[in-house]
Amino acid sequence: MNILGIDYGKSKVGLALSRGKLSEPLRVIKYKDENNLIQEIQKIIIQEKIEKIVVGISEGEMAEESKKFSLDLKNALDVSVVNQDETLSTRDAINLSIQGGIGRKKRKEMEDAYAASIMLQNYIDSFSH
Repeated sequence: MNILGIDYGKSKVGLALSRGKLSEPLRVIKYKDENNLIQEIQKIIIQEKIEKIVVGISEGEMAEESKKFSLDLKNALDVSVVNQDETLSTRDAINLSIQGGIGRKKRKEMEDAYAASIMLQNYIDSFSH
């Protein structure tokens, strides 16, 4: 099953892709308008033959915004959308990329995609036990 992981933010989203048991960072989309963002995601769904979307939900105010975005995706797209706790995934992504020797500039550009990948991997792993 092809799954798209989304680390939602107010001005950019990180995307990760899984075609099996492993998740990998895909890209980061910067946006100003949510409708344009959903259109970009729709293109990726078609291109990558996505069957499910997993949206990361953090804590506090961003959790509410992420849940609203998740609902907007469910209403706009013809694909299953589920939520997954992503608390600390960005911090974990930063630590892992530092350990992996990824330079600061590249790390900053892709940090949201790395966070999406960790969140998506946690989702996948939760079904492997």
